Amino acid sequence: MRIVSAMSEVQARAREAPAAELEQLPHRYTAAMNRRLALVFALTAVAAALAGVVAARLVGGHGGVPLVSGTWLPSRRPVAEFHLEDLSGQGFTLQNLRGHPTLLFFGFTHCPDVCPITLATLAQAQRTVPLPGAQVVFISIDPQRDSAANMSEYLSAFSKDFIGARGDEAALGPLLKSLGAIAERERLPDGNYTLDHSATLYLLDGQARLAAVFSPPFKTADLTADLRRIATDASL
Repeated sequence: MRIVSAMSEVQARAREAPAAELEQLPHRYTAAMNRRLALVFALTAVAAALAGVVAARLVGGHGGVPLVSGTWLPSRRPVAEFHLEDLSGQGFTLQNLRGHPTLLFFGFTHCPDVCPITLATLAQAQRTVPLPGAQVVFISIDPQRDSAANMSEYLSAFSKDFIGARGDEAALGPLLKSLGAIAERERLPDGNYTLDHSATLYLLDGQARLAAVFSPPFKTADLTADLRRIATDASL
């Protein structure tokens, strides 16, 4: 079965649902995912950086403008070198993240709700308030099922401008670790599998440094307002 056919109902809901519904659907995490995310945020460097969350929100953090749904890191953090492929088979590395702001999200095309809802929210926010020069990058954490062709068809259902990248577990490791993200396989009763993963949006500046993080659930209005604020930040 083609991925887009399998996901068409979810994607249609993501594109057509009212804002209130979009804001509620990301709550549908598994209990296991919540436990893992709590552990990761307690132990990773990103969590340590977010220790200044209150001050960052009050004074605008390193970015200089306060965010509604996101948090500036107290200081921007370099991202580790990595080597993936884009959907045309060309190398996709840290260099591809330099020279412009990037909104980066990890996910997979078989994701039942969080991924399509997040991508639909991003697409809607970007249409409302385009972030000048910015790119949205979707990195697959499911190399076995997410071929370049599947990903291309999947992403085009949300925006022709979204960029996809993929790689095997070894290639993904450095980037996941650098951003404090997780991607863990969970077996399903029918013998198939799903993936528990970080649902965070990562904002990188033009030097490919982690500048801010946005945590779910995402509200379209809040994310749109944040993009409007970020667009005024010359430091990105």
